[in-house]
Amino acid sequence: MTAKTATPAKAPSDALLLEIATKHFHSIETLETQNSDRLDFHDVAVWAIRAALEAAYAAGVAAAAKR
Repeated sequence: MTAKTATPAKAPSDALLLEIATKHFHSIETLETQNSDRLDFHDVAVWAIRAALEAAYAAGVAAAAKR
């Protein structure tokens, strides 16, 4: 019996992650740590989190389909 090895998933680009974050969390301007509680922590609605996760999932599906 041979073991099948999965191809590791490619990490999403920083630009894609920032695009999803800024679209769904309007107070976010960067995903870089800014060493400021006011800039690094955000109050977000659960539906915005869900929408961002759905967008990230869709991006992953689209990336996998391109392979």
